[in-house]
Amino acid sequence: MPLSAMPSADVIFDTLFAYQRSAVLKSAIELDFFTAIDDGAHTAEAVAKRSGASERGARILCDYLTVLGLLQKSDGAYQLTPESSAFLSKRSPTYLGTTAKFLLLPELRRNFDDLTEAVRRGGVSAAGNTVADENPIWVEFARAMAPMMMPAAHAIADLVAGSSTGAVRVLDIAAGHGMFGITVAQRNPRAEIVAVDWASVLAVAQENARVNGLHDRYRTLPGDAFKVDFGAGYDVALVTNFLHHFDQATCTRFLQKINAALKPGGGSPFWNSCRTPIASHRRSRLASASRCSRARRAETRTRLRNCDNNSKMPGSATSRRMPCRRPRRSCSRRSSTDHFAGETVTAISAGAVTAPSSA
Repeated sequence: MPLSAMPSADVIFDTLFAYQRSAVLKSAIELDFFTAIDDGAHTAEAVAKRSGASERGARILCDYLTVLGLLQKSDGAYQLTPESSAFLSKRSPTYLGTTAKFLLLPELRRNFDDLTEAVRRGGVSAAGNTVADENPIWVEFARAMAPMMMPAAHAIADLVAGSSTGAVRVLDIAAGHGMFGITVAQRNPRAEIVAVDWASVLAVAQENARVNGLHDRYRTLPGDAFKVDFGAGYDVALVTNFLHHFDQATCTRFLQKINAALKPGGGSPFWNSCRTPIASHRRSRLASASRCSRARRAETRTRLRNCDNNSKMPGSATSRRMPCRRPRRSCSRRSSTDHFAGETVTAISAGAVTAPSSA
C-alpha cells in the first residue's frame, strides 16, 4: 500500500495514551489548578504558589492541559476554556471535579488491569465485584457523583412531578446520593420519599435531604434492595443506574417485586447511564456499553414486558427519551440514535410499548 494511502494510527495511540490524560486531569483537580487560574493565578509561578506545587511541575502540567484543550496559553499566561470554566473551577455552580474521585477510584481501575482475564471469564473476579454487599465504593459514589446526575434528576422530576402537585409516595431504589428523589420532593411539596440503599450510603442521602430542607419528608429503608421489604402503596418507584448491573432474569424478578409495591396504576421511571464495560461489575453482561445503544434500550423494554406478562401488571412499558441537558459538545460526538448523551428514561405506565424516537 502506498504510504500516502495508509490510514492514520492516531486513534490507536490516543487510546493507548488515554491513561495519561486521566492522570493529568485528576492531578489538576486535586491541586485545584482550574480554580487557581479562575481566581487570577495565570502564570506557572502563580499557579504553583497557590497550589503548593513546584513551578516546573505546574508549568508542565498546565502545558499538557493546554494540549488537551482544557486551558489556553498566550505569552506564558494561562486562561480557562469555556469547558474548564464551567465544569472544573470550584467557582462554577456546575462544577464536576468531584466525579474524578469516584470514576478514577483504584478499586474500579484495578479491574481494568485484569481485563484480559475478565474477558476470558466473562466477568470480573470475586475480589473485583463492585456490587458486593456494603461495598464502600458506593459511599464514594454518593459523595462524588451527584453533580453529574443532576440533569437526569431534573428529567425524572419533569416526568414524575411535572404534571401534579398532589400527594405522592416515591420509592427510590439504590438511592445513593438521594438527588433523584430529593429533586422530585423539591418540585412537589406533598411528595414523600422512601430511599433504599446500604445504611452507610443512605447517610449521605439523608444529609443531602437535610441540606435541602426535606428531612421531614425523606425516610430510609437500609439494606439489600433484593431482600429488604419495600412495603406497599407507592405511587412511583425510581430505578436509576441499577438494572445494568444484573442479568435479564434477575432484573425481571426485581421488577416484579417493585410492581408488587406499587399502587394499581402506579408508575416506575428507569434511568440508566449505559457506560459500564465488563470490568466494572461481576454480573454485568459480557459487552462494552460505552453509550446507550438501541440494543440496550430494547433489552430494557423486554425486561419490562416480561414483568408485565408474568405479574399481570395493569399497564405496560413506555420508553421515553428525555432531552439532553448536557453541553452540546458532549452530545455532538454521538450518532443521531444516541445524541441524548447515553441516557434513557423508561416509565411503566398505561399504554403500548413504543420504541424511542430516533430524532
